[in-house]
Amino acid sequence: MNIKISTAQFENKSGDKAYNLSVIEKLAREASEKGSHVIAFHECSVTGYTFARKLSKEQLLDIAELIPEGESIQKLREIAERYDIIILSGLFEKDQDDNLFKAYVCVDKTGLKAKYRKLHPFINPHLIPGNEYCVFDILGWKCGILICYDNNIVENVRATRLLGAEIIFMPHVTMCTPSTRPGAGFVDPKLWENRNTDPTSLRLEFNGMKGRDWLMKWLPARAYDNGVYLIFSNPVGMDDDQLKNGCSMIIDPFGDIIAECHSFENSFESALLTREKLTQAGGHRYIQARRPDLYREIIGKQHLPEQKVVWLNDKPL
Repeated sequence: MNIKISTAQFENKSGDKAYNLSVIEKLAREASEKGSHVIAFHECSVTGYTFARKLSKEQLLDIAELIPEGESIQKLREIAERYDIIILSGLFEKDQDDNLFKAYVCVDKTGLKAKYRKLHPFINPHLIPGNEYCVFDILGWKCGILICYDNNIVENVRATRLLGAEIIFMPHVTMCTPSTRPGAGFVDPKLWENRNTDPTSLRLEFNGMKGRDWLMKWLPARAYDNGVYLIFSNPVGMDDDQLKNGCSMIIDPFGDIIAECHSFENSFESALLTREKLTQAGGHRYIQARRPDLYREIIGKQHLPEQKVVWLNDKPL
């Protein structure tokens, strides 16, 4: 069957799970009323994200939850049941041994369908990396999850696709931060405060190299190269002291954007995903034409000592 998916964006409140879940409920209800089967929200949309860089382990444990026992998962299940829609959302997870993870979950009316732990977390040193990929079923479609920086390592996207994923959910909190990349940097929060009186100045920053133009350098290529649908979700507005530009979008296997959020308000956009694109797109042929005998050992090589991730302003380059 075809499947209608919504990607959402909203301005979350740091540490205020009740408020964030209320926005998730509102947008999930509206998406369901418009015929969507699924709605996806950004990384740590339940808890907030950027503020976590300031938290001690004890403070992070206070906001983190056990999954699936935690209250937020139960609330998401209630929302999913009430509005007959599948919900994907993110939060900080703790286990029984007080290990901490960045988690993203898929919940329907029956409860937890899937949980993924970010492979490359960095917002807080107390977070532990996940150690496995996640592929699961939604209404007969094979789906995967990769959180934010996980998607910048191209092997993660290809591996998830090779495991059978036809749709990859890519929740982010990204853009509008400093980097060695030309044109990168923060966007002045005053522009957000003045968004109603001067939307043009804010839109120029959001759409330029600090924001959307950077995203366009790589995100459509992930869909095109792998012949897969991508569901990109990102917050809009202030996330702690950093401004984020949204641009939540859905990209088809041809690398074409088929839905995108442009509003400064809490919002979502939806698209109908059809199966024929999965085999019509070039990525399907590229995967069939692979020669793993040539590069199996190369791709699996260990890093040389000098090849280490460089970190700048809490972001890896």
